Amino acid sequence: MKTPKVAILDYGSGNLRSAQRAVDRVGADTVVTSDPQVALDADGLVVPGVGAFAACMEGLRAVKGDWIIGRRLAGGRPVLGICVGMQILFDRGVEFGVEAQGCGEWPGTVERLQASVLPHMGWNTLEPPEDSALFRGIAPGSRFYFVHTYAAQKWEMEASDIIAPPKLTWADYGGKFLAAVENGPLSATQFHPEKSGDTGAQLLENWVTSL
Repeated sequence: MKTPKVAILDYGSGNLRSAQRAVDRVGADTVVTSDPQVALDADGLVVPGVGAFAACMEGLRAVKGDWIIGRRLAGGRPVLGICVGMQILFDRGVEFGVEAQGCGEWPGTVERLQASVLPHMGWNTLEPPEDSALFRGIAPGSRFYFVHTYAAQKWEMEASDIIAPPKLTWADYGGKFLAAVENGPLSATQFHPEKSGDTGAQLLENWVTSL
């Protein structure tokens, strides 16, 4: 069986090596790269991210990351966003009253959580749908590791009779927010699977196996 090749997109947003090690451990052949052709040719692309939405988008555009993501998805080639790498897939992010444009793969706005204590840092449970491919084999009530202050708190994509409806996973911290989305070749998690122990490893293995 062919080992899937996975590119970890380097756009200056950090957390690259821990993501690479985690994906390596579940059976992929990984490379950290900012080369558009390498990122386009890989079986899967991981877009990690830490920090501010606007700064991540600036770094992403500098390496044509938004174009790479769009080209891959146009060809049905898998992409996995992690943390801010999930947030930048939405239309826009608002931090400290400043709005920044995202990749626009999904409609909606990433905004500050409503919790009294921020950031949301630590372990939390999720509410994945029963038919989730990402969470296949993961026990209900399993906990995943989060570090964030902002998130998408509603899903704004309209239902379509042609496109299969996305699978949405929710979590709660001062209110509901999107913890993961599975939308055809595009998947993303607000939590860090690479920091979530065996459950995170199972999720990454599910994604790599699907490649």
